[in-house]
This record gives sequence, structure tokens and C-alpha cells, in this order.
Amino acid sequence: MNSKLKKYLILSGLGVALLLVLALIGFFVIDEIKGGAVGDGQNKYELIIDSGEPSSSVVRELAAAGMIKSSVYFNYLMKFTRAGNKIKQGVYDINDGMSSRKILDVIISGKVKLVNFTVPEGYNNRQIGDLLVSKKLAVSREEFLKVAQSPALITKYNIPAKTLEGYLFPETYSVPLNYPLERITEMMIKRFYKKLESIPEAKDIKPADLHFRVVLGSIVEREAVRKEERPMMAGVFLTRIEKNINLESCATIQYLFDKPKKRLFESDLKIVSPYNTYINGGWPPGPISNPGLPALIASFKPEKSDKLFFLLKPDGSHYFSATFKEHLEAKKKFIDVLYQ
Repeated sequence: MNSKLKKYLILSGLGVALLLVLALIGFFVIDEIKGGAVGDGQNKYELIIDSGEPSSSVVRELAAAGMIKSSVYFNYLMKFTRAGNKIKQGVYDINDGMSSRKILDVIISGKVKLVNFTVPEGYNNRQIGDLLVSKKLAVSREEFLKVAQSPALITKYNIPAKTLEGYLFPETYSVPLNYPLERITEMMIKRFYKKLESIPEAKDIKPADLHFRVVLGSIVEREAVRKEERPMMAGVFLTRIEKNINLESCATIQYLFDKPKKRLFESDLKIVSPYNTYINGGWPPGPISNPGLPALIASFKPEKSDKLFFLLKPDGSHYFSATFKEHLEAKKKFIDVLYQ
């Protein structure tokens, strides 16, 4: 090898090394500018990542919460590290003292011990309390019900009631063990308002008007068996109110009992309570359950008709009637024969 070639190779090697060093320095400079911590860690944020939630949604939430400097850079970081599909569901405590790389490490590590629990559609707060006790997330039902009556949470979300009944969205949640009940409760409230965004008619709705829809949805949720019947049910209740006819909802009677009865009797319909819609006109004083999305949609999009009555048939569907005579005939046909 002649000296010129040797010198050329040495210089070329030094050039490549220099370019690598400059590239590395450039990366760290850009990483600090675009991916460094936003603050000093004083601002904290609870990041909830649902199962199957796209990484783009997570990035948008982090940006909106002011936890990252650049959503573009964060997306690049995920692509460069191939971490987009590694993000794990769960609840993460993020603060603005964490760099983008640190936040990404946290949400792909999944190093949180999670307890999964599912709130069925139509559960009332007492039932949710019992569920949380069974999952060892609450000491007692009473402990949860106290949180579900929190004036701070009620005020924060501008709910015109003395309890959060109706606003705790029924869904599957994942939380760490020993997670504060207040945060579990607020998680369910946030999910409620998030789901509400999918209903165009709910946009910019006033709290009092929303509360009326939640009350209606909560009754429909407890009465309905088949989702397709919910809009007509909502229409029946609205028509009865318009005609100044008592709702006479069995679901509002069932709400008075700690556990629902298999069958209601005449004596049950005479129980003195503001929730008894057989003896009281108008709406009950508050929701009787926590409705799911289909029931909420039905309350915003009721199917109006001349129907004033409905009853549950043995096959799980309901028979809708326009007159009391027709209703009694349906009762003899579908209900009374079961107890003869």
C-alpha cells in the first residue's frame, strides 16, 4: 500500500468518525431541545391508557397535558425505537420533569401492578361499591359511597346532584393495587364525559339538561334488555311525562331495595319514597343507575310514538302498547300465565 492511499484511508476514516460524532452530538442537542423535560416535575398528570388505544391518541393527550415539548418528536422517537406497538395499558403517573425518552420508557415498561374490574351497564353506586370491595380496591361499600358523594368531585364536574350516581361510566378499568378511591371514581367520571363526546346532541349541553338525560338513560338502562328497544322506551317515558302520566317504572321501585327482587308485588308499589314513580309524578330525584352508551344515546335520541306502556315478555323482548286495555291484554297473555 503506497503512502498516498494510506493517507487517504486514514483521512477518510477520520472524516467518517467526525461525521458520526457530529451526528451523535446533533442527536443529543435535538433530543434536549425537542425531547427534554418541559418543567421541573412540579406538574403531575395521571395518564390512563386503555387497551388497544392507538399511540397517536396517547401522544395527543401528553401534548395537551403539557407533558412533552413536541408531539412530532415523540412520534419520531416511537418510530425510531419501534415502541409504538409496545405501549401497555394502565395508569401511569407522569410529571413534567420527565424527558420524552423517560415517559416512553415508563409507558412501554408496564411496571404497574394492575387490578382489572368491570362495571356492568346499569350498576348503581351500591353495586359498584360491592364490586370494588370484592376486588380489594375498597374496604367497604360505605367507604366508596362516601367518595361517590364527594362535594369536591360534584363541584368539580358541575353535577347538579348530591351524588355521582349516573356519572360513573360502566366499563372495564385497570388500576394498581391500593389506588385511591377518589382517583378510581374520578377515572369513571372522566370516562363518562369522554364517551359523551360521541353524542352530537350532548355538545355544549347545560348541566341541568344533561342531568335530565342521565336520569332518563338510567331508567331505560334498568328497564331494557335488548339495546334496539331503548330508543322506544325512552320515547314512552317522555310521552308519559308530556301527558302528565306517572312513569310507573318498576326499575325505580327496584332501586329502593339493596338487591333487586325477582318479582314485585302490589305492596312494593306503595312504598313511600320520592323514587317511587307509581305514586309520584314526574321524574325521580336522580339517576337510578349508571347507564352505558346505548342507553345514553337513547335518552338523547328517543323514538317517539303513541305508545304509553310496555311489558317484558318471556323471550326478553318488550311488548309496547298504546292503550291501557291493550296493555292489560298483553299482561294476561305474557305475564299472568306464568303464575297460574
